[in-house]
Amino acid sequence: MQVESSLLLKVEQFLRSLDGNCRPVIVAVSGGPDSVALLHALIKLRSGKQCPSLLIAHLNHQLRGLESDGDERFVSDLHHALAVSGIAGLELRCGRADVQAQGGNLESVARRVRYGWLSEVARNVNARFVTTGHTADDQAETVLHGLLRGTGLKGLRGIASQRNLAPGIELIRPLLRVTRGEVLDYLEALGQPYRVDASNANRDYTRNRIRHELLPYLAQNYNPAIASLLGHLAEQAAAAYEKQEAQAQELLAEAERPKAGALLVFAAPRLAGEPRHLIREVFRLVWTREGWPLGAMGFREWDRLAAVAVGEMVAVDLPGGFRACRRDKVVQIGCPV
Repeated sequence: MQVESSLLLKVEQFLRSLDGNCRPVIVAVSGGPDSVALLHALIKLRSGKQCPSLLIAHLNHQLRGLESDGDERFVSDLHHALAVSGIAGLELRCGRADVQAQGGNLESVARRVRYGWLSEVARNVNARFVTTGHTADDQAETVLHGLLRGTGLKGLRGIASQRNLAPGIELIRPLLRVTRGEVLDYLEALGQPYRVDASNANRDYTRNRIRHELLPYLAQNYNPAIASLLGHLAEQAAAAYEKQEAQAQELLAEAERPKAGALLVFAAPRLAGEPRHLIREVFRLVWTREGWPLGAMGFREWDRLAAVAVGEMVAVDLPGGFRACRRDKVVQIGCPV
């Protein structure tokens, strides 16, 4: 079928770019359409080949009560049905985590717990790759969300198609060029049911409004290929940011001076002679390296830091109690005690 071949072709092209090996592959399956389609595609593509075994990994975050338990049962039943149908080398690993009890931002905590658990599963079975079902629509939503929040080039990269998850373990997203429409058509052709997360319909969340209102509006009234276009933009931004980050790392190494007590110190003249976007990126690297909170730092805050470096401002107070000031030829940045 054309829909099936289109989805499989995109996944196969992605996998072909990887350095293959015979170790197991972890497939993170929530029970939703994207991850279920990914699982079927990976099973299909390994047919008749000497491919590694697949391990289905499902983490119950216990955030939606009976609905979360239903997702877990669905994934377990799916694994059983596939095994009964003759699919060999297909393992299942289910886990549970009380995400809400850990406090903090639920989305961030859930993501951290989920990837931590997936890394542990991968280590236990000596897997190199962990796959997730993020699609082109997820990418488009992420890029638009970043734009609405005033992101820079780094944020425009959206979701990485491949990144390091833990030492020796790579997180890969084979569906990142596959649209949600293709996923649903693929599952329909297979006659494969899936779970629907009711919380994804809650339009109190900006991300859900982008998904259900903004993206469909842009597709209907401006360009039906908007998701793919935003995906291409993310790829271009990633390539451009890679160069910018390398330049910023070099500039940081040249501009940073020994600490003055608890204060970080930077040579202002070395920074001031560089493009403003590069100065902002230097300070982003500093925040990331130091483990300082990035959530409240937007374009305005990074640009005010750059303004101190080039001498337009003497000092600036930043979220979290941080303060940057210019003294003679240096910029000093202090963190809260």
